[in-house]
Amino acid sequence: MTEDKTANEEVERDIAEENEVKNSANPFEELEEEKEEKEQETEEVNVSVALTEAKDKYLRLYAEFENYRRRTSKERLELVKTASGDIMSALLPVIDDFERSLDIFKENEAVAPMYEGIQLVHQKMIKILEQKGLTRMDVAQGSDFDSEYHEAVVQTPAPSEELKGKVVDVIESGYFLGEKVLRYAKVVIGS
Repeated sequence: MTEDKTANEEVERDIAEENEVKNSANPFEELEEEKEEKEQETEEVNVSVALTEAKDKYLRLYAEFENYRRRTSKERLELVKTASGDIMSALLPVIDDFERSLDIFKENEAVAPMYEGIQLVHQKMIKILEQKGLTRMDVAQGSDFDSEYHEAVVQTPAPSEELKGKVVDVIESGYFLGEKVLRYAKVVIGS
């Protein structure tokens, strides 16, 4: 029996060794498992990088859209403010004609009713244009010449020393539309 026992023990040892060899004998399986784990890790990293890039792209696109929206609304407001500029520019010569006719009729008593009618129409037109943002430049004789608001049409000898380099006469009034110069005042400068 001892021999049977020893033979059984040897058989069991051989079986145990074979199982150990089977379990550790396949190094390819371990490599495949390690390879799969690395692939999962790299896939997770790739997904994380892709998500970060997508978020960044979204934020940039959103910021670009917000800038576009602000710019177009600002342009729209600017267009509304200055859209009437063309019409106002076209009406300025008419206002000048009204003022010239008022100067002529003012001194003639025979056309007093016509003078009053023209004056009413002129005042009404000025009032409407002022409501739309048109304002007249205040340029008086003796004021300093400012090239940002005045256009020197003629330079004449100054009647006095004080008027040298200053406005001697205003030929056409200047106008603002809001804060923007719509028409420069045409002036005569003393030299």
